[in-house]
Amino acid sequence: MNYNSDTLYKLMILYMLKSAAEPLTLIQISTFFVEKEYTDFLKIQGHVKALEDQNFLAVKENHNKTLISITEEGMESLQYFLGDISSEIKCDIQEYLKVNSTELRREASIVSDYYKNQYGEYEAILWAKDRDTELCTIKMTVPSEKMAAAICDNWQEKNQEIYQFLTENLF
Repeated sequence: MNYNSDTLYKLMILYMLKSAAEPLTLIQISTFFVEKEYTDFLKIQGHVKALEDQNFLAVKENHNKTLISITEEGMESLQYFLGDISSEIKCDIQEYLKVNSTELRREASIVSDYYKNQYGEYEAILWAKDRDTELCTIKMTVPSEKMAAAICDNWQEKNQEIYQFLTENLF
């Protein structure tokens, strides 16, 4: 079947998310499309939003990143149209996921967020995951949003050191 480019890009996004071992960020998805010169960031952002509105994607936003995964509805739709994505495009996607697998997994595995609690303080929650297994969850209450945001940002940079410190001192 012959599709317009917008429809093909949506199918490619679904295929990419189905093929990835972990949820991906908008930047990770867009990087593929931009590096391969398929289209630009703004178009991909629009397609992701449209797919989310159609319940083909689940988008989970937190403090410093947005993780995107394919839903059951997205899987069903993709299965129906999977043959309409060329083998060359599928190979491009598989190669991108393979070459970048370590970085893609790391970004999806280290998550942080914060919120204002009922007492007017902020709670920063930090997770380290390996696929579906939570390795570590840390929850800290701090007096300001600025501190909570800094904790979340530092977790992204220093999670390995912190996790190692905890395991060495607690085991």
